[in-house]
Amino acid sequence: MSSVRVGRYAPSPSGDLHVGNLRTALIAWACARKSDLGFVMRMEDLDERARPGYVDSQLRDLAALGIDWDGEVLFQSQRAEAYEAVVRRLLDEDLLYECYCTRADIRDAPTASHAPPGSYPGTCRDLSEYERELGRAKLENLNRGPALRLRTNIGTLTFVDEVCGEFTGHIDDFVVVRGDGVMAYNLVAVVDDEFQNVGQIVRADDLLESTPRQIYLQNLLRYRTPTYFHVPLVVNEKGQRLAKRDGAVTLKDLSEKGMSVSDVFALISRSLGIDAATAPEFLEAFEFELPREPWVFQAPQ
Repeated sequence: MSSVRVGRYAPSPSGDLHVGNLRTALIAWACARKSDLGFVMRMEDLDERARPGYVDSQLRDLAALGIDWDGEVLFQSQRAEAYEAVVRRLLDEDLLYECYCTRADIRDAPTASHAPPGSYPGTCRDLSEYERELGRAKLENLNRGPALRLRTNIGTLTFVDEVCGEFTGHIDDFVVVRGDGVMAYNLVAVVDDEFQNVGQIVRADDLLESTPRQIYLQNLLRYRTPTYFHVPLVVNEKGQRLAKRDGAVTLKDLSEKGMSVSDVFALISRSLGIDAATAPEFLEAFEFELPREPWVFQAPQ
């Protein structure tokens, strides 16, 4: 890949992009272009909900807004060898271990008083070989294999986000390979960001809590850590994360309500305090003072 540092947008092709997705993509594009960085596109298509047909519709909607990107789109489904090489490296360094816990096991297990709910308590970290055999047998009866977890040695990690400020997150022994053999998000995102030479990441703030884990893994693999911008979500009138259930929220649906692409662009632009109808106008006026509160989107009836 190029040595030029880049920003990126990395949707999962599991549906058409809604206004919230498009708004985040526009911010990511503007941050990169305004910083004189390249901008790349990645399809995170390892999700079991991913559908090839949505790749074209997502890219078409992004282009309709005036968002452009450099080079070819990267597909995670074509990167298995790269992920497997990193997993082998971590195994060789004795940094991974098999986990036989089900979700119910983790939910019911006691956790340390300082750890947030849902944190992995290390149940399988130091089992004997006999205990591991019992764990494999338990999962075999459930028609699944063990997950692979990263053996971590730090309780928390603090970083500074360009929007949210200083943030400290808990680091547990998180999964890097799921029990069904699928590579976990925290692993593939880190490996792909390094491969694409990503130096700036703009994404929704629901991923803020995942970032300390990813930075920990970056440090472990001796990768460079990008600059992060976690922007507030777009929500419905009830304050819930915007979704298809909220009605007309995609470009296609909004066009059926009489809104052109220019109308939608202007609406997104105004939500960021910018009066622009096109991507060049938006980029010209764009500054890095991003809002810290969610945008409430009222879908037309």
